[in-house]
Amino acid sequence: MSFIAGLFASVFERSHRKAIKDEVEGHTTADLCLKLLGSQGEVSGSTLARLILDRYGAMDAAEKLAFFEFMTHGLEIDAQAVTETLKTYKDAPSKQSYRAFASACEPRRQELTRRLNQVPGGTGQLVAMRKDLLGLLRDHPLLEPLDVDLQHLFASWFNRGFLVLRPINWSSPAQILEKIIAYEAVHAIDSWDDLRRRVQPADRRCFGFFHPAMQDEPLIFVEVALTKGTPNSVQNLLANGRNAISADDADTAVFYSISNCQAGLAGISFGNSLIKQVAADLSRDLPGLKTFVTLSPIPGLNKWLAATDTVIPQDADQTAVAAHYLLEAKRPDGTPLDPVARFHLGNGAMVHAVHAGADVSPNGMKQSNGAMVNYLYDLSQISKNHEQFVSEKTVVASADVRALSATIMSEA
Repeated sequence: MSFIAGLFASVFERSHRKAIKDEVEGHTTADLCLKLLGSQGEVSGSTLARLILDRYGAMDAAEKLAFFEFMTHGLEIDAQAVTETLKTYKDAPSKQSYRAFASACEPRRQELTRRLNQVPGGTGQLVAMRKDLLGLLRDHPLLEPLDVDLQHLFASWFNRGFLVLRPINWSSPAQILEKIIAYEAVHAIDSWDDLRRRVQPADRRCFGFFHPAMQDEPLIFVEVALTKGTPNSVQNLLANGRNAISADDADTAVFYSISNCQAGLAGISFGNSLIKQVAADLSRDLPGLKTFVTLSPIPGLNKWLAATDTVIPQDADQTAVAAHYLLEAKRPDGTPLDPVARFHLGNGAMVHAVHAGADVSPNGMKQSNGAMVNYLYDLSQISKNHEQFVSEKTVVASADVRALSATIMSEA
């Protein structure tokens, strides 16, 4: 009987979906959105959501812009209702008056986004939709409120509690490995053999965060080298034909590449949690590891040198110049000018060492004349360093790096 009941339910559901599709044939996408917002049934709601997402996927650039304008201006908050419900809540605070105020404050586009997310694959399509939106904001700043709402929702949907940390190795599904090659943003992977060198040897690791609704799409991943001592060259770290060591012989874990994979999740921070989780897991599994560092690029160095009013001696040591930039070049808010420095220092790391000639690739030379930096993640000091950075904008650095920076000040 249960089989027959299920069969009838399936036939009814398909018939109901077809009836809905026939009913809305010829309606605009905006009409479908309004109908979805008024829908109460599960089948009708999911059918409308699927139709809207399918239509969006087939839109050209002009049509997408019109759709975003509808979401921004056609599904906006009612400012008068917000004012009135706030006054009511202020005059007579209660669960009911607060609910009315909270409801008035939420634009209808947030509820539309939630309802679009109810269909299989909807989460990934909405992330791709925000990627399209971000590409329009410079020329269409009036769409920014829509982006605020999408980022607000994504911050909840993609918080750490929903993310799954998964190792990525040579046995991982090919579709995942292909995406690691495509998404690598720091040190390009130029072949399958290059990828194999990064994920197969005993002294190499790769980890990524995944979301249950996007199981085949890494959100962010980190590549790790297990070494003896702190490395000072990424070319040596990635060299073809190098001699691998046993993981048990390593005393240092080096985070040498961190890549965000989803442009539509810009502004949603995963790297902080990823590095700390990976460090904790490696420390548990390999007790011989005593040091956790990065080998990081300094992407803003040469741009700063070209634009700064700071007097830099022409014969200054390149490593000292890089150290001075990391410690002293600041944004108006007092945080480091370099984006990678802001990321790691905000996570609680410290500027540990600076190396000349560490990345002699064309990109490394273009960014920083080949200089790279180790940020040290001292697990016992991360929280303290983070608090100092957030509250006082303190750049925690080793004595050696401070001494290098000081030579620039004394020579200028």
